Amino acid sequence: MTNYIKNIAILGSTGSIGTQTLEVIRNNANLFRAFLITAHSNADLLINQALEFKPEYAIICDESKYPEVKAALAHLPVKVLAGHQAIVDTVTHPDIAIVLTAMVGFAGLEPTVAAIKAGKDIALANKETLVVAGELITGLAKQHDIKILPVDSEHSAIFQCLAGEETNRIEKIILTASGGPFRGRDLDFLADVTREDALKHPNWIMGAKITIDSASLMNKGLEVIEAKWLFDINPDQIEVIVHPQSIIHSMVQFSDGSIKAQMGLPDMKLPIQYALAYPNRIQNNYKRFTFTDYPNLTFEKPDLDTFRNLSLAFAALKQGGNMPCIINAANEIAVAGFLNRSISFLAMSNVIEECMQQINYVAQPTLTDYLNTDKETRIFAQNLIQQLPLKAIQF
Repeated sequence: MTNYIKNIAILGSTGSIGTQTLEVIRNNANLFRAFLITAHSNADLLINQALEFKPEYAIICDESKYPEVKAALAHLPVKVLAGHQAIVDTVTHPDIAIVLTAMVGFAGLEPTVAAIKAGKDIALANKETLVVAGELITGLAKQHDIKILPVDSEHSAIFQCLAGEETNRIEKIILTASGGPFRGRDLDFLADVTREDALKHPNWIMGAKITIDSASLMNKGLEVIEAKWLFDINPDQIEVIVHPQSIIHSMVQFSDGSIKAQMGLPDMKLPIQYALAYPNRIQNNYKRFTFTDYPNLTFEKPDLDTFRNLSLAFAALKQGGNMPCIINAANEIAVAGFLNRSISFLAMSNVIEECMQQINYVAQPTLTDYLNTDKETRIFAQNLIQQLPLKAIQF
């Protein structure tokens, strides 16, 4: 175990992952310090976090909230900044040891690139970074000799299963999915589900966007793309299996047929803690899993006909180039449209598929291409939602 306190930059400290990361830091103040915290627009929570943790920097992306945050923290030696560029600039600070990226969506890409170029290890909770620009990010990580430590429970599970297996060939990885709140439901049922229905995840407490992604299985699709880059495997080496209990977080099958699984109760603090302390494990008092509490662990194939987002993600991964960037941007707009009741649950897949067909494909994109693709797709998807009547873009 290190004998110094690690300075942690938490990008997205007011979200679900960010608040749980601060809980880990609170419980391990002898090991970690929240050096930098950021929020998109939740000024009240950012202020409260800064008052408790007294970070070196607090950044609010919404510049209209800057005066409020600045005034509330004026009596503390906390440097208050505003705007997305401030995050990009500050993650390079020489005293930061690890950057935990928990910003929602595409917004996490540029800060992650800046942190990697500055030699910072990345605790990756923003899966969209690898979905959008996996080849770019993994190439930069190798170039700058930094570690990408997955925070998603599924990828953390695989990462843990691979410890000590560096010389052994992976036959396939098996990503588990809870199935979300609509597991087993058919298209007729899904045609009328509401945002409130979709936000009721059976096992995990998460932010609204990722909860909707879980309900549509897009979250698992994004994880498939992320896994390809994290573990340097081919799409046909990735299998998705529905495991409603969410006890086995994922598995690795090796060339001899042996399978290793990582198990535990659904609790995001565990993979967060593992990433921050890697390669060490920290004692904690979290509730423990016992087999007698879960005598039946079940598994089933995902329904790709009903939940088309997963098959769309596999298709984007196989095509490569900027196609994963397209589906990510389209999905973010589609989810926002569903959350504000502009489109139906099933219509989200149609918006994504239409963007995949209409947005310009780039086989070998640069960072500029990714930025342009993201912008173009968001505009197209937004126009599609606004111009077509709801029924016209339902499945």
